[in-house]
Amino acid sequence: MSEKSENPARHAVSTAPAAEHALATAPAAEAAEPAVEAAAVPAPARARARREPMFPDGPAPDPAGSHHERRIRSFQPRRSRVTTGQGEALRRLWPVWGLDIDGLSRIDLGELFGDPKLPVVLEIGFGMGEATAAMAAADPGTGILACDVHTPGQGNLLALAERNGLENVRVANGDAIILLREMLAPDSLAGLRVYFPDPWPKKRHHKRRLIQPEFLALAATRLAPGALLHCATDWEPYAEQMLEVLTASPDFENTQADGGFAPRPDFRPLTRFEGQGLEKGHAVRDLLFRRRG
Repeated sequence: MSEKSENPARHAVSTAPAAEHALATAPAAEAAEPAVEAAAVPAPARARARREPMFPDGPAPDPAGSHHERRIRSFQPRRSRVTTGQGEALRRLWPVWGLDIDGLSRIDLGELFGDPKLPVVLEIGFGMGEATAAMAAADPGTGILACDVHTPGQGNLLALAERNGLENVRVANGDAIILLREMLAPDSLAGLRVYFPDPWPKKRHHKRRLIQPEFLALAATRLAPGALLHCATDWEPYAEQMLEVLTASPDFENTQADGGFAPRPDFRPLTRFEGQGLEKGHAVRDLLFRRRG
């Protein structure tokens, strides 16, 4: 959940005058040829093709739509190609293991995972899902509700779950804030994992960082007493901010006696983001805090 992309609509708007000028100055014979080609496909058919989603039974482009207020988001959807294998996994497995975050109803986690006694942790941002799948395989007695907006990653995690026989993974598509606030019951989570969130390094973008006092206050209401909040980042200034706001939170206590960062626990495998950070010489920081109460 850390990548950013340009909006192609901006370029479409900016190039419109040039296109109009080209049509106005082109010879009549040249201008007529594209019109004949366009007429080969009826306009209603072209409009339907634009509206139809790539995966009709898969993750929705904006599942919450206008149901909830537009606010500053800590993530930006990535535009990248979905492979054949990822697309096939989305078509077949999304109706079984996928969940759109529409904010319209409360989730029964016991029903979602098929086991009312299964402890469930929420993972916000899972990239391509390799680390999530590894954690699910190592701990089949814990359910992982993995939330992201990256379509190729969603398909990849579903494919990994099927390939490895992981019945304890569910994939949620959309805004994790809406998921926490509108769709999860109080004290329903056994843990929360936020690994390598977007650091939003520019000062004017710091307000977009996920780990903020308001987020921690919301998360605390959905975590059971004693539940573990585990964050990791390779961006040192963000690590310092995380430590500061977590330490100041009345809802959490540091698991480290010295009040500092924690060593990477064995249950968190090395992630792709972590490998990239280590290659750049970044220090990777883990923070392990428990919900009070």
